[in-house]
Amino acid sequence: MTDAAVVLSTTESVCPICLTRLLAERVMIGEDIYLRKTCPEHGPFQAILWRGQPAYTEWVKTKIPAFPNHPSTQNNLGCPFDCGLCPDHRQQTCTALLEVTQRCDLRCPFCFADAGVHPPPDPDLATIEGWYRWLLEAGSGSANIQLSGGEPTMRDDLPDIVALGKSLGFQFIQVNTNGLRFGRDADYVKRLKQAGLSSVFMQFDGTHDDLLMTIRGVKQLDRKRAAIEQCAKHDLGVILVPTLVPNVNTGDIGNMIEFALEYFPIVRGVHFQPVSYFGRYPQAPTDADRITIPEVIRMIEAQTSGKMKATNFTTSGCENALCSLHGNFVVMPNGELRPWSQQKSSSCCTPQPAEIGAAKTRQFVAQFWSPSENLVPVDSIVESKLGDWDVFLARTKTHTFCVSGMAFQDAWNLDLDRLRDCCIHTISPDGRIIPFCAYNLTDQTGRALYRNQQAIMVEPCV
Repeated sequence: MTDAAVVLSTTESVCPICLTRLLAERVMIGEDIYLRKTCPEHGPFQAILWRGQPAYTEWVKTKIPAFPNHPSTQNNLGCPFDCGLCPDHRQQTCTALLEVTQRCDLRCPFCFADAGVHPPPDPDLATIEGWYRWLLEAGSGSANIQLSGGEPTMRDDLPDIVALGKSLGFQFIQVNTNGLRFGRDADYVKRLKQAGLSSVFMQFDGTHDDLLMTIRGVKQLDRKRAAIEQCAKHDLGVILVPTLVPNVNTGDIGNMIEFALEYFPIVRGVHFQPVSYFGRYPQAPTDADRITIPEVIRMIEAQTSGKMKATNFTTSGCENALCSLHGNFVVMPNGELRPWSQQKSSSCCTPQPAEIGAAKTRQFVAQFWSPSENLVPVDSIVESKLGDWDVFLARTKTHTFCVSGMAFQDAWNLDLDRLRDCCIHTISPDGRIIPFCAYNLTDQTGRALYRNQQAIMVEPCV
């Protein structure tokens, strides 16, 4: 007997064929949550949002909105067509992405940017300085910066871009990279460190080359190891970033965590990103093509043999609760992983202002995704007479290992309530500040809402 569908709440979404805004429902069937919507022209759509435990109703948390200090667009057509940010956006910028090139040295089957296909010229330093200054004028001077692309290491002057951002007052600057140049160009890594680079957000999709061939089209595991080793030589903290593709590398989650721990403390953690479907997809992705946040959490517990438990993971106070997961662990002197994060029931939490969540997240990332400069030598801790609890507390500042994840949205599962809460924003070429999932959103033919073009003008269906 099939469980009856229960409508939990309503929101808005878009039609994946024409991008018209639509009313949508969050529907529970058993323990699973789906997004349902119907386009008057193209018919009904349904996409899985959440599968099983931890329960959706316990994970969801409310927060007090933090509207942009200086909105740069008006709310004319409504979300998602007025991004800039508009006055109705409910979260300020935590991380700002600057796409410094659309060139790439890979042709990955899975790519947010569809990079490397007839790329436009790279923006010059004056343009990039304008983006930095635009953030300052928008009141986002405390934002963490991620230099992205394309593959940003295609630019020989990337250290100059880092140094420029530091000179303007941005404290945390990270590069989002496949890491391949890092492994072969030690001088380049040295220059980036000297310029003030804080962290390396490194694509890492598996511990076997056959997995990397499927997802990235090339064998590269040895090159990833070489990149991490160069980062270690130059004291650059690394976060490994796997794109999780169901039935491809989801069985390798535990191995990827173990791989990261082999290189701790230079590898500070793993940040999983369940695959989302941007670009051309004439056939809609099925529910079997998706992996949801609770499934990732359960797989982490199962594949680490309980060293990391589902109850050790919670959501962020920055973005919408349905967008992310994170668990923080202390690596003890004997190698034991001791958790210092845990799930909290939504019923026990008083909503906090969104700007406080954003500030805490910015601070956490800047502190724990960078190299730990004052690591306490293991031998000195073991030989000291500190009690176990004191050792744990001391190592929360120095020996923290982070496992986190971010579930991005595409045209099939886009929930505009989640989008309005987005704190990861891309600076468009014309200087607008656009939520990441809106910037990368495409219809099923690959037509973009924002990327590389002006916003598509679509009349909403209400």
